[in-house]
Amino acid sequence: MNKMQLWMRMRDSFWFLPTVYSLLALVVVTLTNTIDTFLVPVINEHVPPTFFLSKSTASSMYGSLITSVLTMTTISFSTIMVVLTTYTTQFSPRTLQDFMKSRITQHVLGVFSFGFVFTLINLFLLGSSNKKEFLGPFFTVLVAIICLGFFILFIHHSSRFLQVNSLIGKIREDASVLIANTFREKEYKEAVEWDEEEIARWDEKEPFVIKAKQSGYLQGIEIKGLLAYARDHDVLFAAVFRSGDYIQKGAPLFYYWEKNGTDEETDVEAATDYVLVGNERTDVQDIEFSIQKLVEIAVRAISPGINDPHTAVNCINRIGSLMAELGSVHRPVRYYADRDDELRFMMEPKKFRDYLYKGFYQIRLYGKQDLTVMDAMLEGLYKIAIVHHGHIKEETWEFAKYIIESTDTDEMHEIDYDRFYETCKKMADECGEELPLQRVTGGRTAI
Repeated sequence: MNKMQLWMRMRDSFWFLPTVYSLLALVVVTLTNTIDTFLVPVINEHVPPTFFLSKSTASSMYGSLITSVLTMTTISFSTIMVVLTTYTTQFSPRTLQDFMKSRITQHVLGVFSFGFVFTLINLFLLGSSNKKEFLGPFFTVLVAIICLGFFILFIHHSSRFLQVNSLIGKIREDASVLIANTFREKEYKEAVEWDEEEIARWDEKEPFVIKAKQSGYLQGIEIKGLLAYARDHDVLFAAVFRSGDYIQKGAPLFYYWEKNGTDEETDVEAATDYVLVGNERTDVQDIEFSIQKLVEIAVRAISPGINDPHTAVNCINRIGSLMAELGSVHRPVRYYADRDDELRFMMEPKKFRDYLYKGFYQIRLYGKQDLTVMDAMLEGLYKIAIVHHGHIKEETWEFAKYIIESTDTDEMHEIDYDRFYETCKKMADECGEELPLQRVTGGRTAI
């Protein structure tokens, strides 16, 4: 297991931070009791008796605080289950990751674990001695106050996460960060185009195949490590996948060529260690998956059982905003080179129109009878078009035509039709194209 796989599994596990906090509690208990052993005899004559606790008083206090911490922990877990149930039934099962991976949620449970372990070990170390306690009770009270503060923070955090607008905003912010990280300048060389003669030379040769060792979704690729591995073995890899694809065990994962010109197959099976495959998609490197979460919330909002088109419009606005951000940085990177500018890895990129389609086609399918939804999609596309030029604007207009032509205008009331027509006309004028609709009086005509 490579570093990326190990880190992602640890990061996504719910036990990691509570375990770290529990181990930290053991260290703090050891330090406070050691200091108490040497400090109390020295300051006993100089500190008021109020600051010292007898064994019986300390034992009673520790027992009460353990019960309090366990109660707060129980309530917190119950709240987590309520949030998870709400997410599954009302939003999307895919959004569970956002709450479970929230650092606030994990830190709160970590602090509770710290408080319970710290207090329990202090109670255990009281033993049968009659020595006075100084630092132990003081820090225990402090820990209890901190636990209470984190409990209040968690209730506030959970209540905000249950608000769909807060969830949508959080998904949009995370997706924006992912887009920026995906297309930022890397330590290795990325290129949209490469020397055509060199590519043709490799295409003429029969490649070797590396097959997938397990089935699942491609969650991430450690490209930097893969480039170093390819350089060490002097090979050129070509991926058969893209982030978010489902990979079948035994199917081709990589094709590769020997760059030294030999026809002997090199053992490079370890290249699969730089590809993380799991049971579900994640938003570590998968922009499309982040957009899919918003799409699923929107589709569920316009379903007959919920009938919440305003939430759908909110999702559409965020998707349009993300598409505008993506269009400003998107580059169809296909080629990756090592530090010596040697081509080492090729992977088919996702085009901008692919993101447009994935972002809107399901909403169009299930919301085509709702003018509010269709109008919001065209508004979102219009906002993409006004901030971009060239192929981004062209692809946005092509998709807008797809939305317009799939809308049934024959059954619209004239007032609805006029509103829809104005939005379409605004989009067409911005793109300098002819609108595939015409305005008529007393009826509607689609061309």
